[in-house]
Amino acid sequence: MLAKLYMYLQYPFVVRAIIAGVLISFCASLLGVILVLRRYSYIGDCLSHVAFGAMSVSYVAGIISQKLFVILPITAVTAVLILRTKQKRVQGDALIAMLSTAALAIGYLLMNVFPISANVSSDVCTSLFGSTSILTLSQGEVWESVILAVIVSIIILLLYPRIFAVTFDEEFAQATGIHTDRMHLILAIVTSAVVVLAMNLVGSILISALVIFPALSAMQIERSFGKVLILSCILAVCGALAGLIGAILAGTPVGATIVICDLAIFLICFAIGLLKQ
Repeated sequence: MLAKLYMYLQYPFVVRAIIAGVLISFCASLLGVILVLRRYSYIGDCLSHVAFGAMSVSYVAGIISQKLFVILPITAVTAVLILRTKQKRVQGDALIAMLSTAALAIGYLLMNVFPISANVSSDVCTSLFGSTSILTLSQGEVWESVILAVIVSIIILLLYPRIFAVTFDEEFAQATGIHTDRMHLILAIVTSAVVVLAMNLVGSILISALVIFPALSAMQIERSFGKVLILSCILAVCGALAGLIGAILAGTPVGATIVICDLAIFLICFAIGLLKQ
């Protein structure tokens, strides 16, 4: 098996897939801790469905090569809307459910009414559950993942005290002079970028697993916010590596394999947490 893995690692497309997969999982885990603590665990799933609908719109409009310029703004606006629903008439969980199902329905309808190929079912399945597209990433797409990882890391490090305050007590943060609206905007844009890039890795349906599993796994063992962030990143990277390598060796779907690995890590952390009590 090691010889087979070494053989696969000689191919540049496999190395690019591993780099992109690890970096995207890393970014998702950082944001996941914040979103889980703020009780927005399902936002990744909602935004991925919105991104699917936006992608369908870009295909219908004939904007395929530059579809990111259509998908990202629509997803970012949706994220801002969700993260600022405390003053709205529609509560956050209801809004997430409404946008998620509506965007999924719009995307599926558009792909059936205006098919981009003869096999619509395959196109939809690929978009929702991921495919081998992670193994066909270009160098440009890998650099997008690298840049995103650097940006997310810098934002978390520079704004750590403010993010901590907004996450645990938004009213207190606002009273101390922190611009919470600005923080919402930053988190919304970064979360949208992570979700859009993660669509190539696990598809629209499974993106929320990258956000939720590492954060919940880390919370089973650690209680400190900083330690949870660090452990979440480590577990996310381990899950992504195990899933990608397993999928390459066994020929299984990449997205589903990564999620199964994340689930296994969570069960192990859950058992460790029980033993520590």
